[in-house]
Amino acid sequence: MSDNTTNNAPQPAEKETAVLAAEKTEKEPRRKREIIKTILILFLAGLLILTFFSNTIMNKSLAEITTEKVSSGKLTQRVRGSGMIESNRSYEVAVDGERIVDTVLIKEGQEVEKDDVLFTVVGKESAELEEANETLEGLEYEYQKMLVTAPEDYSTQNQSIKNAREDLSQAIAKRDKAYNSEAYYDQLRANLKTAKSDQTKYSAQKEKLSATISALDSNDYSMAAPELIGDMVSIYSAYTDAENEYQAAYTAYSQALETESENAEIAKADADAKEAARDAAKQYYEDSKSLVRSSLVGQLETAESDLASADSRVEDIEAELQDAPTMTYEECVADVQAKQRELESLIIELNKSQSENNMNGQLSDLELEAKKKAIEKQKKKIEELKKNSTATEVRAKYSGVVSRVDIKANDTLTPDMTAAVIDLADEGYTVKVSIEADKAKKVKTGAKADIVNYWGDPLEAVLTEIKSDPSGNSRNRELVFSITGNADSGTFIDLSIPCGSGTYDTIVPKSAVHHDNDGDFIMKVRSKSTPLGNRYYAERVGVEVLSSDEASMAVSGTLSPGEYVITACSKSVSPGDQVRMKDDD
Repeated sequence: MSDNTTNNAPQPAEKETAVLAAEKTEKEPRRKREIIKTILILFLAGLLILTFFSNTIMNKSLAEITTEKVSSGKLTQRVRGSGMIESNRSYEVAVDGERIVDTVLIKEGQEVEKDDVLFTVVGKESAELEEANETLEGLEYEYQKMLVTAPEDYSTQNQSIKNAREDLSQAIAKRDKAYNSEAYYDQLRANLKTAKSDQTKYSAQKEKLSATISALDSNDYSMAAPELIGDMVSIYSAYTDAENEYQAAYTAYSQALETESENAEIAKADADAKEAARDAAKQYYEDSKSLVRSSLVGQLETAESDLASADSRVEDIEAELQDAPTMTYEECVADVQAKQRELESLIIELNKSQSENNMNGQLSDLELEAKKKAIEKQKKKIEELKKNSTATEVRAKYSGVVSRVDIKANDTLTPDMTAAVIDLADEGYTVKVSIEADKAKKVKTGAKADIVNYWGDPLEAVLTEIKSDPSGNSRNRELVFSITGNADSGTFIDLSIPCGSGTYDTIVPKSAVHHDNDGDFIMKVRSKSTPLGNRYYAERVGVEVLSSDEASMAVSGTLSPGEYVITACSKSVSPGDQVRMKDDD
């Protein structure tokens, strides 16, 4: 018994293991509770952080907008335009003869006084001297040619006289032939006129008969000749009326049968009577049409036969008239007289030439002397050109401002070229602006315009004239402004012309007004309070522009002074989008 008890008792190592297991079992639930508590604390902390910073995170993704308040007050309307400053008077600097530019002493915008040196030139020796030498050679050639005297030759004139005599003989023969046959061909022409008249008459008859027959065949009498068809229109109308009455009676009978009406027998008797009347009217119409058509066909055959006869007569007479003289007797007489005068003129001209040639010998000596003097004069000119190699100064004729310089050193100038343009500053300057006609009605002469983009010396612009646009555009007008001050000709400037002011309830910046297919609109800011702060949304408001100036517009719409409108945004914004104010963090 003692041995069994000793064997069943727990050993020390086993006790320690059991204790550790018991402690571990007690710690595991407590550790799980600590982990769950830590996770819950971290989740609540993260939720708290996201709650506090959600507004900032969301705002970073929204479009940032710039706004201005809607205001009320006074607005001055303006009309804008642009144009080039032009001098009221200027003159173009040019040179005499062909010259080469040596030195240019002026530049654009420079003020010059009368007699100031503008540039220097030298003679273009090669071109002018070459031209002068060619002229001298021509004069010497003409002089030598005149020294060679050829004998006078009258063979051409004699041949012309011979030809004129032959032409006169032929004209006399034509005149005699026309005299003998004129009466016969006059009668032929009269016969031709009669035949063509018959031809026209029978052709018209044929066309009228053909059209009427076609009308009978098609039962369409709109193209038929009333005098040819007699009572056919009324007969056809009676037939169509009978047909319509029959159709109406038959329809009534059919409806009575369908409804089993007690009046069916009466309707049938009426339909049968109308059918018989229709058949009688149709037969009468067909018989009448046949008789009329037969008569018209006979008349058509007669008309065609008469037309063929007239055509044959016209053809025969025209063939015979081809041999008729091309001129009447009176024209032939006039032709003979003209050729007699031509012959007499040629004979007189020959006699005159022979007389003049006797004097030409004396005149030739005088011309030779004149040619000799011209040669000597040209030689002197060549000597002067050879000496003309020194520089020449070109001076200003008037005081003014250089508006254009078209030359540089070594350029070649000719008399028709403009070297420079000088504006006469004392005569003033002008700007012409083209604007729409409806805008031009808003301004008046005498109005002073503001010069917007001119950075030179101060200028003053006054509207002096309103006239039609010279380009021919009837929808535009041209405004003419007088410019005073130190202006630069050729400079483009923008003008702003005030044309009245007014007081308006709603004024917004120009940048806030937009336009699309639905018209003008602005985007205003609508705010909404939330537990996390204010939220801002874009809202479209349709407006009508009442007036405007350079920066602002007066509008009408569902707007009130003090409301905010969007003038710029970091990205595209649509109505209803949430936005972020620029200064809203």
